[in-house]
Amino acid sequence: MYFRFSILWLSCLVLIANTVAETPAPANATLDSAEIAYFERKIRPLLSEHCYECHSEDSDTVQGGLRLDSATGIAQGGDSGPVLVAGFPEQSLLVETILYDDDIQMPPKGKLADHEIAELTGWVKRGAAFPPSNTASDTAAIRSLGGIDYAEGRRFWSFQPVVPQPLPAVKHSEWPRTRIDSFVLAAMEQHDLTPSPPADRVTLVRRLYFDVTGLPPTSQQLQAFLEDTSPDAYEHLVDTLLESPQYGEKWGRWWLDMARYTDRTASWLPQTSQAHLYRDWVVDAFNNDLPYNDFIHRQLATDLMPRTGPEDLPALGFLSLSPTYWKEPKLPCEIIKVIVADEWEERVDAVTRSFLGLTVACARCHDHKFDPISADDYYGLAGVFASSRHVERPVIDEERYEPVRSAKQAVKKWEAEIAKLKKQKPLPQESIDALIAKIAEIKSTTPLYDTPMANALSEESMYVVRAGKTPQEGTRFEYRPEPRDLPSFIRGNPNRPGPIVRRRFLTVLSEDSRPFENGSGRLELAESITNDAASLAARVFVNRVWLAHFGQGIVDTPSNFGQQGSRPTHPQLLDDLAARFIENGWSIKRLHRDILISATWQQSSADSPQRSHIDPENVWLARMNRRRLTFEEWRDAMLTASGRLNPNLGGPSITLDSSANTRRTLYATVNRRDVSPTLMVHDFPDPTQHSPARMATVTPLQGLYALNGPLLTQQAKWIAYQLEAESPGNEPSKIAAAYRRLFSRAPHDHEIHLGMDYLADAKSESKSDRWQQYIHVLLATNEFTFID
Repeated sequence: MYFRFSILWLSCLVLIANTVAETPAPANATLDSAEIAYFERKIRPLLSEHCYECHSEDSDTVQGGLRLDSATGIAQGGDSGPVLVAGFPEQSLLVETILYDDDIQMPPKGKLADHEIAELTGWVKRGAAFPPSNTASDTAAIRSLGGIDYAEGRRFWSFQPVVPQPLPAVKHSEWPRTRIDSFVLAAMEQHDLTPSPPADRVTLVRRLYFDVTGLPPTSQQLQAFLEDTSPDAYEHLVDTLLESPQYGEKWGRWWLDMARYTDRTASWLPQTSQAHLYRDWVVDAFNNDLPYNDFIHRQLATDLMPRTGPEDLPALGFLSLSPTYWKEPKLPCEIIKVIVADEWEERVDAVTRSFLGLTVACARCHDHKFDPISADDYYGLAGVFASSRHVERPVIDEERYEPVRSAKQAVKKWEAEIAKLKKQKPLPQESIDALIAKIAEIKSTTPLYDTPMANALSEESMYVVRAGKTPQEGTRFEYRPEPRDLPSFIRGNPNRPGPIVRRRFLTVLSEDSRPFENGSGRLELAESITNDAASLAARVFVNRVWLAHFGQGIVDTPSNFGQQGSRPTHPQLLDDLAARFIENGWSIKRLHRDILISATWQQSSADSPQRSHIDPENVWLARMNRRRLTFEEWRDAMLTASGRLNPNLGGPSITLDSSANTRRTLYATVNRRDVSPTLMVHDFPDPTQHSPARMATVTPLQGLYALNGPLLTQQAKWIAYQLEAESPGNEPSKIAAAYRRLFSRAPHDHEIHLGMDYLADAKSESKSDRWQQYIHVLLATNEFTFID
């Protein structure tokens, strides 16, 4: 006799199942790399400026027996004992001393600024990550400017030119279908592993649809594939999905994580009213298979490219939608200069991590501790962004837009006049109505008045200067048409300028380090990334795509290909893929296809005792990894199952939690300063910074959302309604239809019996309510939220 579940029991089981689900753990290397990058950018400069004079290897006398310039020194502490307790600033001597609350007060020359104390306290609270000590790296940390051995640095694996690799010899030569398979199989055989059998056709097609389009197959699409017995049925489906508009939506969202995309930001920033133009440009770029090198060029400098027009200006959103910080003009310019320098640092960080997989921003205050990147290299790039101003520009020719600009200036003047009139008493209503009529007339009679305005850039440099003769008189900003070269700020402080550094590319990636001469240098920077650094840029991108398809990268630090990053598990495969990616014209769709038709990608995800014993982390890919759907995929799958998904592409965003929102989650509003709680609970990346990869977590809040969230309730109601309309009163038929909709398969006999027993135990609930609860549970199961 089958156990009769109550809705409470079913809900609890779902919560428990989701809590213990086989969720891939975040890669430690990725987390450590991010923390170390944070340390190098924020913490080491503070320690260097305020502590190293007395507490470092270079000190004449190491005061108190304490060294703060190495992990070993911090771990050992000094004469007064341990200097910090990671995670507990209130128990850390370091924090006590900088707060000046104890007998020992450091630094002795004066208390640190509040924001510096907060930074150091926050570092201790988040775990006090410090790069591991080693003599070579410690020596490198104190080398002088210009002391980097670039010839030696270029020997590093990720800086080497990529070339197609010879196929390795393998024992099971019948298994490989593509070049990818030969490299993967060779690594398996070296570790006494054999490939898993192919996934069954139902599992394979569901996996393929989600990987390419981010949506599940409908029952009709699945059935059409199962009935296609031609030998190239699978390859034909791959090509069909890559040509579908939903492909661009799926992979556009993937790219927006790295571009720290936002629809809304601070209210005092007017240039985000049409941010969606950048999102839609990215989607179109993927759908049109824009070559990746051109994809880079246009996002950094499309306005400087003769072969692109104003309709391409939204591409500049990668830079012009960057985080921007409030600059209060009443503050002294010395403070505002630091804020502006922080913005330049953010641009350098986003560009170099996204396209080059290098943490160049760590060189703002000193030569990079680990990689052959000097502080001069950093300021050579920062000057490019210091010479570019964020502006709105029309997506039509300036000549056609000039009448619109004049009309908008007139409207702005009249609106200001209306605001003044509204303050008068008595209210001059006739005058106000006359001006409103004028505004309406000019809007209706000016052609192209509503032309979209893209978040773009202009070739202007911003200078922060005093508004008067003293700091107390505040700050003003000057914009000049000529580009500017920045000085190398001493310890990253813009108020302590050093020698001027010409705008240029990274020395280790270019033989001649020639200065940029074309305006700001954005186009030269973009071309340097895809010419001088083509091998590195290709490796980084290929690895990102591999990570998205397999749930693990060949390099598991996707935005750090430097010394502190991980080494590739399959170096020959990575180089072969990168070399052929360049040879194939940087075609992203071709890269996807090569991966998707491989026997490696088509393996079953089922594990075996032998494989789990030899390779528990599946490093050698002897099976496919199971992965959990992103929140966007999960929500879109529910809308697809309920038949409510709005398939329209592009356009302005809509609030995520609005009951009227049936669009793909890609089009849900992302607010940089006020991220939707629903998105935050479900691992959505922080839109204030570049995100290398999604980190899947399992938390009680996610389980509670699955139980009580309005999204599941609404979609369960719609699905239950449609099932009843299709098969009224036929419970087994409706259960079978539900399984086909949600899981792309027919239910097993015991699942039908379990469902029938649950539905029969309606008690006080109506039959329709019971069906809704039943569907709600199915939507929250692991089978619906995971891909095998």
